[in-house]
Amino acid sequence: MTSAVLTPAANGLGIKQKPYGTPNGFADLDKAASHLRALYTSAGQEHVFHFYDSLSPPEQAALLTQLGSIDINRVNRIYRNAVAADQAITPPTHTIPLDDTLAVGGNMIGRSRSPSPTGSSPLDEAQPLPQAAVASIIDSPAEASRWRGIGLQAVADNQVAVLLMAGGQGTRLGSALPKGMYDISLPSGMSLFEIQATRIRRLQSVAEKECGKPVGSVKIKWYVMTSGPTREATVDFFEKRNFFGLSRDNVIFFEQGTLPALSDDGKLLLSSKSSVAVAPDGNGGLYAALRRPYSPHSSRTVLSDIKDNNIQYIHAYCVDNCLVKVADPVFIGACIARHAAAGAKVVRKLEPTESVGVLAKKGDAYAVVEYSELSKEKAAMRTDDGNLAFWAANIVSHFWTTSFLETVEAMEAKMPFHIARKKIPTIDLDTGAPIKPDSPNGMKLEMFVFDVFPYTRSLCALEVLRAEEFSPLKNAPGSKADCPETSRRDILAQQKRWLIAAGAEVPDGVEIEVTPNVTYAGEGLDFVKGKKLKSGVLNSESDLASVLA
Repeated sequence: MTSAVLTPAANGLGIKQKPYGTPNGFADLDKAASHLRALYTSAGQEHVFHFYDSLSPPEQAALLTQLGSIDINRVNRIYRNAVAADQAITPPTHTIPLDDTLAVGGNMIGRSRSPSPTGSSPLDEAQPLPQAAVASIIDSPAEASRWRGIGLQAVADNQVAVLLMAGGQGTRLGSALPKGMYDISLPSGMSLFEIQATRIRRLQSVAEKECGKPVGSVKIKWYVMTSGPTREATVDFFEKRNFFGLSRDNVIFFEQGTLPALSDDGKLLLSSKSSVAVAPDGNGGLYAALRRPYSPHSSRTVLSDIKDNNIQYIHAYCVDNCLVKVADPVFIGACIARHAAAGAKVVRKLEPTESVGVLAKKGDAYAVVEYSELSKEKAAMRTDDGNLAFWAANIVSHFWTTSFLETVEAMEAKMPFHIARKKIPTIDLDTGAPIKPDSPNGMKLEMFVFDVFPYTRSLCALEVLRAEEFSPLKNAPGSKADCPETSRRDILAQQKRWLIAAGAEVPDGVEIEVTPNVTYAGEGLDFVKGKKLKSGVLNSESDLASVLA
């Protein structure tokens, strides 16, 4: 049996790249070139044809195929709206239409748009998140237990799926591999992917046992969003490890979208004489990716697969958090109990200067405000009890109902793209010589996964403990924070707390790893009660003898 691999396109633009031939929809290169040259000229982007006549026929075909996959009028409108939002100009009362008419060969560019929702605008001042808007598991064991029961039943009824954002490479970690493959040097050698897969498998078993379901009947589908550079390596990693014991049919790979990179004046940047520079459209591009066909030859989408499997609730998260509670029944249950369409986990911000976005009130809606958007004065504001006013740090652990995801396409008519000014390798239009800029020379347009928050009035914010649920892997080994060493430290410290809570004696200096094969969140550890333990790995109850001091 082969894995369910969703491959939107070899070139990441939603159209199958041919090594040579004519672009889809045209009988020959001349007709394709004539049509596209006129289209791009009318859009003010005729420079992309500057080197066309000097290209070989295969290079011409490659360029035309790529240009035919881009809706250039849409890109121009996205640029204008993004610049307007970036300059904090109040957007027009009407929405500039970004229609979904397919370009030649089929446009698969993400469908996110501007301006802002009714009731808020880019000019609205961010206000602290009202405490009444926040649910909390801290000092609320009864509520947490109730929510867990609700969420676990939803898992047992096969109503919960997981969406993993795993498109990033470990560049800052000194690796070109997908970040999920990274080994944080745990005693077991488990990668981030394996840790998360094993948590899914364990949760399935817990739900079966506690909810009286037959063994093997509970299935949590795992939708893994990769990117062009990471898809092949990710799929290969899963296949070589037999999907870490999960059913292959329940692991679905799909690909993040891309958008052309632009100059500051909105012109497409060429990466070579025969190609346009493109970049991922941000983790918020997952919404469009959910609706994108698996391939040019199929109408099936991730969203249709979710609906066909009667999945009602989705937990989404980023791959780089080693403490993530995948498909967390407490979070799922809290959102269900509060009738939320969307949800976000938050932790207490450590200090005013911490580089993390915060969930806040903006107008009459909720939004994540990036740390760069808060003034120093606001970031340092404190309440009467001395706590930070803007405290609710977003950890990119989100909840949606399936019905909410089905409405996002309409919301995207008002969502702004964000501008990320970057150093983008390009070529000199006069000479064709490569340019490697020393300073930002253009922009990449992206959406964030939390950009949907202002469009719902039923958002559940759940406060959780940082030590239990958030240890991101962002920086190179040896860094002061958010590095492999802190990830390893935090996961082993959590597991030590579980063992001590279960009645084990764990002396100072002992490092013992308890893999998710044994426990999802500290449950099922009665067998260590009264035992003194030494360093080692507990991968099953039968391993106890090997860690007895």
